[in-house]
Amino acid sequence: MKQLRLALAVLLFAAVPLAAQQHQHEQHKPPAEAGQHAEHSFADVDRYRNIFESSERDAWQKPDQLIRALGIQPGMMVADIGAGTGYFSRRFAVTVGREGVVFASDLEPNMVVELRNRADADGLVNLVPILSSADDPRLPDGLSDIIFICDTWHHIANRVEYARRLKNDLAPGGRVVIVDFHKRELPIGPPPEMKMSEEEVLSEFKQAGYRLVASLDVLPYQYVLLLEPYSE
Repeated sequence: MKQLRLALAVLLFAAVPLAAQQHQHEQHKPPAEAGQHAEHSFADVDRYRNIFESSERDAWQKPDQLIRALGIQPGMMVADIGAGTGYFSRRFAVTVGREGVVFASDLEPNMVVELRNRADADGLVNLVPILSSADDPRLPDGLSDIIFICDTWHHIANRVEYARRLKNDLAPGGRVVIVDFHKRELPIGPPPEMKMSEEEVLSEFKQAGYRLVASLDVLPYQYVLLLEPYSE
């Protein structure tokens, strides 16, 4: 099974970034029904690289501590939706090792090209950049042990339906992880009106047929929710 997973990842790794390069000069807009939060553009990679990859972020994001708390192990298959410049994706790829695979999915074509370039530069052959669409992360069915979504959930349109479709992407026993800012005034992050509370996120996932497995108190400004689907 691991060999089949790795073979699939190699095929995706070769094919997907070309699609991103073909689309990177097209006008890129989420659908109108996505709402004000989803209409934010991340096309300026240089700008967001400075934000996402800053050393200041390391101090409060605590990526290594979070990865340990999530129990990510060598050989696992991890999907990072809204992967951006690969801040978490690259760390996941190191953690799961060459027997594992990381699917780094992003809606912005320029970010997908950046992900491919960073993976090449770092020798991360197990990091698979994927150009998603607004309503589909385009993950392979039934392979992801963890689907990780950090500071991205509020950008997604039709979130309940989106959560339902993620069930198809999870491996048996797989979980969705939501990391996002507490809905209050904080020294970093967006203003409160742009945030979603834990209760709002949990309500949406409950509607989609998930239960809360754990809520981890490991980050100073963000909540961490582990959710798993159940038969409705």
